[in-house]
Amino acid sequence: MTRTGRVVGAPRVRGIRAGRDLPAAIVVGVALALIIIVPLFTVRPLWIAVICVAMAVGTYELVRALRLVGGRIALPPLAAGTAAMPAVAYAAGTSGLVVTLAATVVMVTAWRLAYRDGHLLHDVAAGAFCAAYVGLPAGFAALLTSPPDGPRRMVACLATAVASDIGGYTAGVLSGGRHKLAPNVSPGKSWEGFAGSAVTCVIVAGVSMAWTLHAAVWQGVVLGLAVACTATIGDLGESLLKRDIGIKDMGTLLPGHGGIMDRLDSVLCTAPVAWLLITAFVPPS
Repeated sequence: MTRTGRVVGAPRVRGIRAGRDLPAAIVVGVALALIIIVPLFTVRPLWIAVICVAMAVGTYELVRALRLVGGRIALPPLAAGTAAMPAVAYAAGTSGLVVTLAATVVMVTAWRLAYRDGHLLHDVAAGAFCAAYVGLPAGFAALLTSPPDGPRRMVACLATAVASDIGGYTAGVLSGGRHKLAPNVSPGKSWEGFAGSAVTCVIVAGVSMAWTLHAAVWQGVVLGLAVACTATIGDLGESLLKRDIGIKDMGTLLPGHGGIMDRLDSVLCTAPVAWLLITAFVPPS
């Protein structure tokens, strides 16, 4: 390991994301959509359980990646806490979510104190980061689904986040992506792609907010612009993290996609903002 914390011999991420198995990615994408949509509109507690399991797996992927650069994070209490946050948020609201986040950080700290070696403050800070990065936004996703029309609220959020990915990728490919957005972080991101992401998000959010939630079109436009920004920031944030660690993907669970966290990066960053805007525009009855 170097003084900067990089594992010697760990591969760096170079160039755009290439070599993906597109047919496998499509099949997995359809399967994920069914896993999300079916319980969301049928058995709401099962949907919350899906979120909780996904957060536990995502936490495992993130902790495993951070261990490559010497992090010694207490995985059992962290995974339990991040998995509990969506369930508690759904049952007890924002206050329960905040309390669960605080309790998770306390448990992670106490667990890590049992090991005197290593960089204690570094590991505790990394554990708190994981809790806030994974569990906290997942709690806001659960909050979106707690009102009676929660499934439609969640669809508006997810559809817009997916539109950001599709619109950005399509526009970037068609334009050639000549003007790079953040070449030192994600060489595949371009301003052309961001523009396509913004346009697609505005269209999808405008339609979904007006059609499913009976909101004003301008409110959908605001949501679309916000999601275009948050989804891009979430994607760039995880790209920066993976580049610093020296890995391409957080995991291999989803063929053609990588790991759970590789699919959730933009959604997790989007969920709190989407909850705030949708709740302000369409107050729960």
